[in-house]
Amino acid sequence: MFMPVFLISITGIVVLVALLIIVIVYLGTRIKIVPQATEYVLERWGNYYTTWTAGLHFQVPFIDRIRRTYNTRGMVSDVINLKEQVLDFPPQAVITKDNVTMQIDTVVFLQITDSKQFVYGAENPGLLIEQLTATTLRNIIGELELDQTLTSRDLINERMRIILDEATDPWGIKINRVEVKNIIPPKEIREAMEKQMRAERERRESILIAEGKKQAAILTAEGEKAANILEAEGKKEAAIREAEGRAEAILKVQTATAEGIKLVKLAGADQAVLTLEAYKAMEKVAQGQATKIIIPSEMQGIVGLASGLVESLKDTTTKEKK
Repeated sequence: MFMPVFLISITGIVVLVALLIIVIVYLGTRIKIVPQATEYVLERWGNYYTTWTAGLHFQVPFIDRIRRTYNTRGMVSDVINLKEQVLDFPPQAVITKDNVTMQIDTVVFLQITDSKQFVYGAENPGLLIEQLTATTLRNIIGELELDQTLTSRDLINERMRIILDEATDPWGIKINRVEVKNIIPPKEIREAMEKQMRAERERRESILIAEGKKQAAILTAEGEKAANILEAEGKKEAAIREAEGRAEAILKVQTATAEGIKLVKLAGADQAVLTLEAYKAMEKVAQGQATKIIIPSEMQGIVGLASGLVESLKDTTTKEKK
């Protein structure tokens, strides 16, 4: 009689433990850990209750519900990303003030600043921002001509940022910046622009070539000038050295002559020796090619004596032969 009661009690304990485990597991699924830079919007009984920030949170079963919504990329999610995000939109056809149709694509950098407004402020914020960007771009480009559009990217970016930021503020979105990525004019305008750019490149190349030739001519002229200066300096230096050599040679000759005279004086040479030396000098002069020889007066007597002596020697030799 005790066995069925015992079995019933064991079965009840097992069922109770199983139910307890199921409850614990279910309650564990109600615990939510929110990562950094993300948030969740919590609803209680279908109404907004609170916003979960980074940390540990508990969701009351059957009462609380995490609100799911579209994110900026048009996907349904319960996580709200607070990081800066980028939306790259396809090219949009716009018409300039001077009736030129072109394709322009833009990039929008945004950040969610209020999760509650983001969830309840717009149904699909990403799609709305894309449509708003296209409309704003058409309005801005419609006020500009083609040349202004091509050269005023910074102006276009800033005007679009201001307009989009004001429009998305009720949605809890902050537009940090807008960039015009590509501006694609019509084919004929692109061809004309390419021709203009080629002409400009050729003009710049011609200028660079002319500048190069000019610089080369200047360098060549400066080189020739430097060479001429160096050559003149060399000739000048050579002439100076030659003149210095001649002066030094003359100085040495004069010094040697003075030393000779000094030695003659010291040796006590008389008038006869000096006269004989003068005669030797005249003899060397007479051996030259000059047709006229001027003899000093003090030497004429000596020359006459020498001539008479020579004639006497000739007569004596003739008589001896006879």
